[in-house]
Amino acid sequence: MQNYRNYGNMTIHELASQCESVDDVQTMIRDLFKETLQVIFEAEMDHHLGYEKHAFVGNNSGNSRNGYSKKSIKSKYGNMTLDIPRDRNGAFKPQIIKKHETALNGLDHQIIGLYAKGMSTRDIEDHMRDLYGISVSPAMVSKVTDKVLPLIYDWHSRPLEKVYTIVYLDAIHFKVKQDHRIVNKAAYTVLGINTEGMKDILGLWIGENESASFWLSVCNDLKSRGVEDILIACKDGLSGFSEAINAAFPKTRIQLCVIHQLRNSIKYISTKNRQPFLNNIKKVYKAFTIEQAELAFEEVKKNWADKYPRVIASWETNWLELTAYFEYPTEIRKIIYTTNTVEGFHRQLRKVTKSKNAYPTDDALRKIIYLATMDITKKWTLAIPGWFECRAQLRIIFGDRFTSSLPDKDL
Repeated sequence: MQNYRNYGNMTIHELASQCESVDDVQTMIRDLFKETLQVIFEAEMDHHLGYEKHAFVGNNSGNSRNGYSKKSIKSKYGNMTLDIPRDRNGAFKPQIIKKHETALNGLDHQIIGLYAKGMSTRDIEDHMRDLYGISVSPAMVSKVTDKVLPLIYDWHSRPLEKVYTIVYLDAIHFKVKQDHRIVNKAAYTVLGINTEGMKDILGLWIGENESASFWLSVCNDLKSRGVEDILIACKDGLSGFSEAINAAFPKTRIQLCVIHQLRNSIKYISTKNRQPFLNNIKKVYKAFTIEQAELAFEEVKKNWADKYPRVIASWETNWLELTAYFEYPTEIRKIIYTTNTVEGFHRQLRKVTKSKNAYPTDDALRKIIYLATMDITKKWTLAIPGWFECRAQLRIIFGDRFTSSLPDKDL
């Protein structure tokens, strides 16, 4: 294939006739792409100066062209060196490829997409080299993915709905490098279900200590973004949450995850006694009424209080929050007695993040969680199973608190 310096007005058929191999096609596309960028640079400079190159009106205008500077960039067409126009006043700033950018948007999007799938920096580097023949350093991957950070802050401050019927809270833990050592940090997730039964991640908070003051700041953040009421909050054993939710949303009913309580109980029970204990306690949380649950729990205490006083004391302490779901019909009980809804989200999140042993910074963790969350939640297009029955019952149970945010057509 001939080596083109300028394709001029050649048609695509004329260009194609010069290609003898796939490599020739790739070369032609790369050269055309480069030429197109150069034309755009010149047009941007014309707009900046207010006159075209060599135009008479540019004389004594106070500014003029001043040659070119070289800029190396990476694109999906390979590495290339561009000539960036300069002006004498040093005020020209190209827009199609901004100052300090070393990769074009198409490549940026691919790097971010690979990062969102949980690929390591080394895997992304290998992928780009094999596919495009370009070298992508870990520093470049970090710089490209940093473009996501403003999106994260915008997402985390977006307006929310007035009413959420159910909000689930849970934590997922990661290892992060901090002060030259590896520490465990938690990502606290708030997943909400609106009055239409649609799921949404309302926010993710990383590395905070569990306390009433921390959870109060989370609740106040939700309020500042437009949340006026939460009907039911489902949580695992999060420290300080109950006090915070009662302060911020005093009408909210709290349900402690029964499955978490069972898991925590089993830790303190010997292997030989675990199955008998589970059979016994099952009669409590599977009861039809709160009265039956109380009678069944008396039997549990009779059988196990002497052997495992710590376990029984925990159930007694948490009894009101563990049994809140008995106030509701079966259909609602099924979706609030456990935080499995948010745990399912965390399992999907873990599929993406499992390739990393530890994250270099909080922001690195924040980026991958955000990108994975966007990928996961875009598939949440249907109401949760069984919502039609639950919706009718919630309307009756909560009245105006439920219907206040419904569209007029649904009232």
